[in-house]
Amino acid sequence: MGVEEECALHPMTDAIINLTAGAAGGVACVLSGQPFDTVKVKMQTFPSLYRGFLDCSLKTYRHNGLRGLYQGSVPALLANVAENAVLFACYGTCQQLTRRVFGLEKGSHLSDLQNALSGSLASVFSSLVLCPTELVKCRMQAVHEMSMVGKTSLASHISTWSVVRDILKTDGPQGLFQGMTSTWLREVPGYFLFFGGYEICRSLFTKPGQSKDELDAVPLLISGGVGGAAFWLAVYPIDSVKSRIQVLSMSGKQAGFIRTLLCIMRTEGVPALYCGLTPTVLRAFPSNGALFLAYEWTRRTLINHTSTA
Repeated sequence: MGVEEECALHPMTDAIINLTAGAAGGVACVLSGQPFDTVKVKMQTFPSLYRGFLDCSLKTYRHNGLRGLYQGSVPALLANVAENAVLFACYGTCQQLTRRVFGLEKGSHLSDLQNALSGSLASVFSSLVLCPTELVKCRMQAVHEMSMVGKTSLASHISTWSVVRDILKTDGPQGLFQGMTSTWLREVPGYFLFFGGYEICRSLFTKPGQSKDELDAVPLLISGGVGGAAFWLAVYPIDSVKSRIQVLSMSGKQAGFIRTLLCIMRTEGVPALYCGLTPTVLRAFPSNGALFLAYEWTRRTLINHTSTA
């Protein structure tokens, strides 16, 4: 990901460029896929209330209008902008660390799998900013269903701040990190496949004598979509458990990841862990394609601007 250009940049400049480009990618990801994400969270948390993707989408629209499908957009933007800014800012540093571990020279090309390892390591740090913002997003997305089953007194139309205030009042600052273990369990292996799928796909699109950084929009969109689909197909059950913990913690402290996972499997069966997979995979291609396209184009623009300045 921009190895040739990276060598000519000061490390701090490169980190700032990666952070800015990652933030742009996060905005593109949310704007292109938020309704699908809302449906996913609802189906994961309350699988018995909906017959499928269309049923959940239509009922949400009927009860809350278009606003209902975009519920939680503000924390989703904060989550994705913060996560991707930190993820891509750390990605370059983790690439350098990977070179040291494998005994490679500074600035040398990494293999696709080594890039995947770098992305996985970077996700350890991005998860720290993702967990609190995703907690708020998930609660806002499922607050209507929580009201229906009598597990919260919060109104269906709530603000981001009212959810944050409720968490701080009930659980204190540490309450913002409910689901942290589940987030790490999802992100670390997930981002190995995310970056691995993206880099391998870019390699397949690259012609002899061509650099990956010269690929145009369509290959980048497809590569990002493949990476996103690989991420979700591999770690979706973990994400289902995370969503349960973060949403149901509105009504009280939840059991940990393992106990919640075993409880779902025992009472609802394995299929419950895959409820909402359809909108997630449908969302993966446009949203992650848009993420990487925005990231690559923003990065190229900033590098060109820096080079000519």
